[in-house]
Amino acid sequence: MKKLKKTYNYALVSALYLTIISIIIAVFSYLSFFNSLGIIAIIIFGIILFTISFLVIQYRAEHFIYQRVRKLYEDISILDVNDLKRDKITTDIEDFTKTVQEYVKDKKEEIADLTERDSFRRDFLGNVAHELKTPLFTVQGYILTLIEGAADDKEIRTKYLERANKGVERLTSIVKDLDMIAKLETDGMKMKIEPFNILELIQTVFDLFEMKAKKRNIKLIFDKVYEFPLFVKGDIERIEQVLINLIVNSIKYGKIGGVTTASVEIYNENKFVIKIIDDGEGIKQEHIPRLFERFYRVDQSRSREQGGSGLGLSIVKHIIEAHNETILLKSTFGEGSEFSFTLEKAT
Repeated sequence: MKKLKKTYNYALVSALYLTIISIIIAVFSYLSFFNSLGIIAIIIFGIILFTISFLVIQYRAEHFIYQRVRKLYEDISILDVNDLKRDKITTDIEDFTKTVQEYVKDKKEEIADLTERDSFRRDFLGNVAHELKTPLFTVQGYILTLIEGAADDKEIRTKYLERANKGVERLTSIVKDLDMIAKLETDGMKMKIEPFNILELIQTVFDLFEMKAKKRNIKLIFDKVYEFPLFVKGDIERIEQVLINLIVNSIKYGKIGGVTTASVEIYNENKFVIKIIDDGEGIKQEHIPRLFERFYRVDQSRSREQGGSGLGLSIVKHIIEAHNETILLKSTFGEGSEFSFTLEKAT
């Protein structure tokens, strides 16, 4: 048997109470005034009163609920008031409640997301100001010193201009990286997807930074001898930038006399995974979730000594995600780190 509508229960019980009270009054009247209608008339009167009471109460209950639910439909943008049917109001109330609950849940998630974004925006603006402030003040200091008379000394002039130039280069690096991230986030930078030999590209980057690695006595090697080229699909210039950022980081934070190893392995039947592994200081687990954030630095003082814009890993993440691929990180503090990313095989 179908479950009665909730307002029916309400109306039935209310009508029953009214009927009982009315019958008691009728019986009292009959006994008091010896009404000639008799018991049968009282029963008929009770039935008629019960029916009328039920219909009136049911109508009033549905009208009451309908008006308030209609107001909610009008107030909540996701609900269409035309979907609300008067004759189904008491059965639709549960669906309506579920809809409102889902709406509230979505709004809570939206508010949490907006709060997180606002917090991220404040942190980002603070980080940008902090990153730009240091080189700006450095350049300004050297220029003011030269203006105040140091320019007359050729040796000091040359030294200060070189230092000022380094500050300008750092500013340029930050601005270029910020511009790249902005383009990647707004789809302004289109990917030119084509097949290329990933082993050849890694070797090119190794050659590019061979001298930088030698200064720290770090070897740049493959994990094994690859007999055949391995072709992947991607934007070769952007993937080269990914490899540059990862390999330069491995040199910066690798241990002196250590090794940076590159490997290309089968990830699944359609993809390769490219790994850049170092045996440096590693990263504490508490830092790993935030490592790809813009300007996030594990060691503020040491990171700035090593140079860079602080945006390298953020750019890596954006480029890999622009390829619809995945960037992964494994690290054990004191032992080293493994950065890896997937690329589609070229058929």
